[in-house]
Amino acid sequence: MAKLTEEERQRRAAARARKKALEAEEQDRRDTARRELWAREGTRLTWAEFEAGEPCRGCGKPMYDRLGSWYPLMALSETERQEYEAAEARFKEEHPDCRSSRWSISGSHVSHCSACCPPPPLGPQMIRKLNDFFARLPPEEERKKDLDAWQLTLTCDHVARHVQHREHSYVSARAVDCPECGERRGVVESVRMGPAHVDESGGADRTAEERERLSAELAAAQEKLRREERKAEVTRRRIEDMQKQLGAQP
Repeated sequence: MAKLTEEERQRRAAARARKKALEAEEQDRRDTARRELWAREGTRLTWAEFEAGEPCRGCGKPMYDRLGSWYPLMALSETERQEYEAAEARFKEEHPDCRSSRWSISGSHVSHCSACCPPPPLGPQMIRKLNDFFARLPPEEERKKDLDAWQLTLTCDHVARHVQHREHSYVSARAVDCPECGERRGVVESVRMGPAHVDESGGADRTAEERERLSAELAAAQEKLRREERKAEVTRRRIEDMQKQLGAQP
């Protein structure tokens, strides 16, 4: 098999990235549609309903059966192993096409499908912990210092700006809102641009709004340049092919 050129490797890598982005975009649509369906039909349980033992409105099974968590497979008795395997077989039979993860509550045997069953509600204790966590966060101006901006190229070939903490080495979001399409799009490529917020105490004379506008215009111009370069490369290859055909003719 002939060795691929660098150009061919880049084209294949770009094709793989776009395919994954399109798959993420489709999954995001399914997830959004499912959440909207749950909201319309009141599928989620309230904490009071959960405490009262109401079954899951997605599958009809108990949210919490109080049978205890499953032990590791190596620690199960023969009878317990048979029960576990039977539960696994039932789950796969009931959710053959869900293509989703599953979740369960500690202390319960029942597994729930993430595509069919909304997660359990947050209890008062968890809400208090979350409130305490957010209350201890530094002021917003301090948190801005640790944020980086990323330029995302989407499946629609538009560019979006994404902001996240500097400690992350990649963008975990697989689909984001496109500022031009107004729709959720898959992320094909992400490039770190640098600090999301500039410290204006050093004498910077541009407002935050102007910097934001310039950053967006720069990202759009860079993406337009990449598209034009790709088009030029395709045209160059066509010219070379035609020249080879002319040279091969008697």
